Amino acid sequence: MAEDLNINTSTDKAEQYQSLIPQIEALLYGEPDLVANLANVAAALKEQFKWFWVGFYLVKGDELVLGPFQGPVACTRIALGKGVCGVAWKEAKTLIVPDVDEFPGHIACSSLSKSEIVVPLFHNGKVVAVLDVDSETLAQFDDADALCLEQIVKLVNFNE
Repeated sequence: MAEDLNINTSTDKAEQYQSLIPQIEALLYGEPDLVANLANVAAALKEQFKWFWVGFYLVKGDELVLGPFQGPVACTRIALGKGVCGVAWKEAKTLIVPDVDEFPGHIACSSLSKSEIVVPLFHNGKVVAVLDVDSETLAQFDDADALCLEQIVKLVNFNE
């Protein structure tokens, strides 16, 4: 596949995901490099949805370490159970935060971030990374985002 995305300009989020998911699948097909794949997933999501920040944190020992991302500079390390990313990792589940200022222990990498969704990536039953997405809009994310982003992260192969 050419490394160009067909950006779906529909206002229907479901249609945007339906268009994007097969394109991400094609981008990842046959590419074994994890960093390249995480970078392309982050870029594709940022291009399609114009979210404030899209990126990955990788589990390294007892903390999450910043991986490929699109957006302004970010926090480099996050402890287990700290902030939205650390809690999603600890609980091994997707977290949707409509207003980050109301999330106990939120780590404010940027004061411009207003809402967030964090989706864990699993390998052999363990969380190995999280996808973190921030928006400048309150209540940007919902169950439809969770479902589709969970589908997208399952496309990433951690068998290196």
